[in-house]
Amino acid sequence: MDNITIKLNGRAVSVPAGSTILEAARSAAIDIPTLCYMKGLNEIGACRICVVEVKGAKSLITACNYPVSPNMEVFTRTPRVLEARKKTLQLLLSNHNCDCLSCNRNGTCELQALCRQYGVDAVDRYAGAKTPSQPDETAPHMIRDNSKCILCHRCVAVCTQVQSIGAIGANGRGFNTNVSSPFKLGLGTTNCCHCGQCIAVCPTGALTEKSQIDQVFDAINDPGKVVLVQTAPAVRASLGEAFGLPIGTDVQGKLAAALRRLGFDRVFDTSFGADLNVMEAAAELLARLHDGGKLPVISACCPSWVKFCEHFYPEMTEHLSTCKSPQQMTGAVAKSCWAEKVGIDPQRIVMVSIMPCTAKKFEIHRPDEAANGMPDVDYALTTRELARMIRRAGIRFCDLAGEAYDTPIRAGTGAGMLFGAAGGIAEATLRMAAYTLTGQPAPAADFSQVRGLDGVRQATYTLGEQQLKVAVASGLGSARALMEQVKSGKADYQFIEIMGCPGGCVNGGGQPQVPYTIRNFTDVREARTAVLYAIDKGNPLRNSYENPDVKALYKNYLSKPGSYRAHSLLHTTYIKRRRNEY
Repeated sequence: MDNITIKLNGRAVSVPAGSTILEAARSAAIDIPTLCYMKGLNEIGACRICVVEVKGAKSLITACNYPVSPNMEVFTRTPRVLEARKKTLQLLLSNHNCDCLSCNRNGTCELQALCRQYGVDAVDRYAGAKTPSQPDETAPHMIRDNSKCILCHRCVAVCTQVQSIGAIGANGRGFNTNVSSPFKLGLGTTNCCHCGQCIAVCPTGALTEKSQIDQVFDAINDPGKVVLVQTAPAVRASLGEAFGLPIGTDVQGKLAAALRRLGFDRVFDTSFGADLNVMEAAAELLARLHDGGKLPVISACCPSWVKFCEHFYPEMTEHLSTCKSPQQMTGAVAKSCWAEKVGIDPQRIVMVSIMPCTAKKFEIHRPDEAANGMPDVDYALTTRELARMIRRAGIRFCDLAGEAYDTPIRAGTGAGMLFGAAGGIAEATLRMAAYTLTGQPAPAADFSQVRGLDGVRQATYTLGEQQLKVAVASGLGSARALMEQVKSGKADYQFIEIMGCPGGCVNGGGQPQVPYTIRNFTDVREARTAVLYAIDKGNPLRNSYENPDVKALYKNYLSKPGSYRAHSLLHTTYIKRRRNEY
């Protein structure tokens, strides 16, 4: 692509033709503020924070969606520009619930950061009517408070364009415009799939997860309870960001140390459950291949995808793997086999999970997720909630020395760690299937075709005498495209992995929020995913069947994958939902 030259604040800058003013400024190490802008997704110029002066133009120009042209002269910090940005912020504050001290986004709010940058205080706001605070708490995973909404439409864009759900949109006109569900129904009575991607992109505290921090602290402080905690693979790739560490920092050891200092009685690793899931899922896949069962087998580790399937493709629920997710498997084993081994009444056990996901708050209450007559998992906290717990406890996270997880539900194999990355479930399952069919471990590189962050990927593998056609999709919009291909008969696969969030769990709706001034120019998913691949590569045990604790579990309790006891403990069922059944 040819470059063109423009003048930016009086200096010549060469940029690719077709660039926006925002992109041109970024290339010249100048940040233009944004609020509504999401690159390639929400380029609507609605918030007016990114305005600049262009020589010859009578009005200020939105930099996020205005293309550069040869010899254009742009000014990003004139008195007129700075005054316009400041006035826009004052107008936003005039209808904003400024309870910043008690807001979960205090310190990470993009509106707050801009007000600080431009010297705007709440007392500067214009007087007038305000949207009342009437939080919607009907959904199991989140709270929506429109008194903090700035109408940037980021949440609408991601729900509609990326996830293809459209559970929220703009309602009303003028001052009464608001983002809400159709007919202003509670979000919990819609086809929302609880992925939390709307929370992840919200610049303020208008959308937040339903916090269970207080309940977990109460359990920890109850001497009659034995409080266990498990952490998902993707958490160790992102938690450090909440404490100022660079994106893509592995904090696995610090994570275990922090959880012990919070008072948890045992610190377990969900990657153990991932290895267990691989054992069961591979056995299920091979059984369906050999016995004429429903194909393709579709992974069901992601509760957001499962609910999406139940709503929009109920006829495909028979194809879902019956294996519980790693979170649920880890909880079920802890409250049965582990409790029996250590002699603890499982009724005393409280299992807490730390997940990159808001849909896990929904999953723990699903039917058939209580193997021993009690919930497999009692509380599911997001990565963000854990960061708040650590701060509340006064723990200096970055100063902690690394510690190991507790046995026997300890860190899993490299294959189990991959569950946090898009394509990881497929890759781990293929490693197991290859070993079962050939008797030889397959080189990990053999399945790298299923790796990737966007869209739908497919590959065909020959394992012994068995040919396997595999597809991988991340993001519910990609899942819909893939399911339409399968339904129409245009695609023929034996195994499909689907993750609800684009890029997989590393980009889950419960991960630390990264401002879009960074996200628009840095692929956060790639940096976090690299952590998991590095852990896998450095692990001497890279296949789930090599996990010594998993092998001991089958030897002493479960007999073999797919056994009666394994099925009663580690498998679940699904619901064929109507569109209006929630």
